[in-house]
Amino acid sequence: MPPNFGFVIDNRSCIGCHACSTACKSENEVPLGVYRTWVKTTEVGAYPNSTRHFQVTRCNHCANPPCVRICPTEAMQQRDDGIVEFDHRNCIGCKACMQACPYDAIYIDPDSHTAAKCHYCSHRTDIGLEPACVVVCPEHAILAGDMNDPQSEISRVLASEETSVRKPEQGTQPKLFYIEGHEVNLRPTLTDRTPTTFAAADVMPLHDEPGPIQIGGRTAGHMVQVGYNAQHKVPWHWPVAAYLVTKGAAAGIVLVLALLWGGMGWQPTSEAAAWSASASLLLTVITSALLVFDLERPERFLYILTRPQWRSWLTRGAVLLIAFSTIVGLWAAGEVAAVLGLIPSETAEAVRMPMLWAAAPFAVGTAVYTAFLFGQAEGRDLWQSWLLAPHLLVQAMLAGSALLVVLAGLGTGLEELGPPSLQILGVCLLVDLLLLAAEYLRRHATDEARLAAHAITRGRYARMFWGLVIVLGHGVPAALCFGPAASYGIAAGLLALVGLASYEWIFVRAPQEVPNS
Repeated sequence: MPPNFGFVIDNRSCIGCHACSTACKSENEVPLGVYRTWVKTTEVGAYPNSTRHFQVTRCNHCANPPCVRICPTEAMQQRDDGIVEFDHRNCIGCKACMQACPYDAIYIDPDSHTAAKCHYCSHRTDIGLEPACVVVCPEHAILAGDMNDPQSEISRVLASEETSVRKPEQGTQPKLFYIEGHEVNLRPTLTDRTPTTFAAADVMPLHDEPGPIQIGGRTAGHMVQVGYNAQHKVPWHWPVAAYLVTKGAAAGIVLVLALLWGGMGWQPTSEAAAWSASASLLLTVITSALLVFDLERPERFLYILTRPQWRSWLTRGAVLLIAFSTIVGLWAAGEVAAVLGLIPSETAEAVRMPMLWAAAPFAVGTAVYTAFLFGQAEGRDLWQSWLLAPHLLVQAMLAGSALLVVLAGLGTGLEELGPPSLQILGVCLLVDLLLLAAEYLRRHATDEARLAAHAITRGRYARMFWGLVIVLGHGVPAALCFGPAASYGIAAGLLALVGLASYEWIFVRAPQEVPNS
């Protein structure tokens, strides 16, 4: 039987000296500002009846590691001995592993611009030495070893002591065990999620919203404050939000056209087909450019195809995007060639419907695959909703119809497409409102999801959500679609796109701002 390495942290002995953090940095040449091991410190109570609690924090070397599944290039790997290792030579810097980790254990190395984390000092473990943090600890508070060996110290301690782990509900099966782990350290949501000061500097009441701290089913009657912590980051920024809009619009144009041509019998001119296909292709190219731009190592973007890890929805999504753009590109080339008189219009008409039907299933895949990618990002609980896939499909139809309405109003040969696209836009806006209500009016299962939803509807993003997304992005354009002012199609389309872009920004940002450590 191969070894199964794990850690035990004995909080009865830990004195918070940070020797483990220092040894880790020295042994692994970890740059300043990022950490593989750090000591989280919290203070509980009010002077003079306060207590301080330490927690050695790092990668949990999970038996079921979500960072390995989401990595598109096998840069994150799980060894046979249970160590979750990384290979910086394969990493493209997509930061998906950071989103997948429920423990904030992964960071982007500022020197190599690739993902890194605790790797159990595997270069030492492989030659029979203990990790540097274990050797340096003056209190022997850190134990490491083979949990499959019943004679090992870690196995004997696990058999005789009651231990706890961080976030067992995530199903990652972490192998970093704490003896007398304090709940305010184990559960990051019990302390202020955006502290402006720390315990040594000020006294600050925490968690005044959305409700009181609950510990063991009782309302906490004391203060809780972070004394020291690292290294919560927001890995994905505006390019990811923009990519959701451009990807949805590219797929949505094809889906709207399939509905109009296949379901309603609308017959387009070559000029209308050329504009539509070209717009979808351009948006797909922009989508790909945004994805590459967001990589920390953009020069390695082809690794996702040359070194694929097929369980990752980043890899699967890349294949869907390539297939979709290839079909739409061939279709657009044929339609433009017909408009320019390079090929007979009859030839373009003959292949138009087959090309559209070939593109349609890949349009659906392009629209919804991000739901499964976000589902693999297990560190962000709000993204784990079963509503996300249908929501993305509706958003794609919304974006596609809104863009077609705008193009029709600009006199691009799509004038006939304007009225039916406006009707589809109106229906999509109403359905999207229902999906938003279903998502944010329901009770969320975890603190992390609840706090992210609260930030969107009642916290720092509330004005943008209710003002830009709901009122200006849904209510006003829906009225323009169905009301007596339906001739203002361009305004309806533009407002819908602004509302969608605003929502994607909020939806991407808010869950990342809830700390996991």
